[in-house]
Amino acid sequence: MVFFEALDARIEAADSVVSVGLDPDPARLPSFLDAELPRWAFNRRVIDATHEHAACYKPNAAFYEDPDGWRALAETIAYAHGKDVPVLLDAKRGDIGNTARQYASALNPDGLDADAITVNPYMGRDTLEPYLSRPEKGVFVLCRTSNSGGADFQKLDVGNDKPLYQYVAERCAAWDEHDNVGLVVGATAPEELERLRDAVDRPFLVPGVGAQGGDAEAAVEYGLAGGVGLVNSSRGIIFAGEGADDESAYFRAVGDAARKLKRRLNEFR
Repeated sequence: MVFFEALDARIEAADSVVSVGLDPDPARLPSFLDAELPRWAFNRRVIDATHEHAACYKPNAAFYEDPDGWRALAETIAYAHGKDVPVLLDAKRGDIGNTARQYASALNPDGLDADAITVNPYMGRDTLEPYLSRPEKGVFVLCRTSNSGGADFQKLDVGNDKPLYQYVAERCAAWDEHDNVGLVVGATAPEELERLRDAVDRPFLVPGVGAQGGDAEAAVEYGLAGGVGLVNSSRGIIFAGEGADDESAYFRAVGDAARKLKRRLNEFR
C-alpha cells in the first residue's frame, strides 16, 4: 500500500488528522526517566499515551543525531509501527547524487524504515529524485514553512505576481508521478495556506498548531485535501505534562493534549 493510501486509512481508523511530533529534547526530558536510552523510553510512553489519537508520528531527526539517538529513533519507529501508526521522518534532506541516495536509505526496510520523509527542494529536482522515485513512500517538500524567517526567501516574487513558495508547490505537483508528494505548509499564515490550496491539489503537512500559535480552523479548512493531510503538534503535546507530580500524571497530560487537539481539529473537519 502506498503511503497516502495507508495514511488515509489511518486517519479514518483513528478519526484524527493529528501528527504527533516526537522531538525529545534532552534538556526537557522528565527527571523520573531512568533508562539506557532515555529518548526511547520517553517516546515509548508518549506513543502509549497518544496512539489512539495519532494519525501519524513525526520524529525530527535533529533530536537523534548521535549513536544512542539513532538507536532510540529505530526503536521508536518500530514501536509506532507496532501500534499501526505510520511514521514521517522530519529530516528536511536536500543534497545531490550519492548523498541524496544515502539519505533516502532511511526509508529502506533495512534502514530506519520510515514511511515518509521531509525534503528540501532548494537544490532542484535531481536532489529529490531518490525520494520521488519510491512510489510506496511519502515525500513532503518544504514549501511555506511556519517560522517567521521563512518569509525571507519563500515570499519573494518570481514573476506574474507569484511568490516563490507557490512556484515550488506547482513545480513539485508537476513532478509527482507516483501520487506520493505532499507539501509542508505552516498554519501560521492562513491566507497563504488558502492560496496554496487553491493552486495545488496535494496533501499538506501543516505544522505550527500548538506552541507556535497557528490557526487550527484554517489548518483544517485549507490544509486537508479530500480529508488526507496532517496537522502537527510537537512540544504542545509531548511536553504537556511538565510540572506534573509523577510519571502517571505526566503522560496522562500528554494523552489529554493529543485528545484535545484531535477534538479541536475534528470540530472543523
